[in-house]
Amino acid sequence: MARSVLSLLGGRIGFRRLPGEVRAALALERGERVLTHARTSDGGHCVATTQALHLPGGVRLPWHLVDRATWTEEALTVTMTDGRVHRVPVAEPGLLPETIRERVTATIVVSQYVSLGDRGGVRLIARRVPGYDLPRWEFLFDPGLDPADPGLRALAEQALEDVRRSLGV
Repeated sequence: MARSVLSLLGGRIGFRRLPGEVRAALALERGERVLTHARTSDGGHCVATTQALHLPGGVRLPWHLVDRATWTEEALTVTMTDGRVHRVPVAEPGLLPETIRERVTATIVVSQYVSLGDRGGVRLIARRVPGYDLPRWEFLFDPGLDPADPGLRALAEQALEDVRRSLGV
């Protein structure tokens, strides 16, 4: 049923079937399904699945590790929670931007900014991780703050405990 709906919609929104050789080259995990894709300017494909964004060259970016994605007329730029950046030339993104936004947003359980005094603050983010019952927490410190600073880390850990206690997460 879903396939026929996509086929019907596809004629109106420009959805094209993912080439078989591209699908075969993807390292899909059990139960992972293709949602949408876009051809890159250099002939590759960006493929959004239920579990990850697949970039040319076999790069797999699980949704719970994607911090944000931005678009320009020429490219998709994906920033990971560890700060790594992936830039891919995508001329016609199709439904890829909306799909990426929906998938990344769906991983977030809690996102709360906490001030750490005069020095700045930290965003505490809990994300759903496939296959795990408990969310994965991360700290995103304001620019200029050193995440390795033990005093700053202790303040962030205390803030996390306060947030977890208040939200019951």
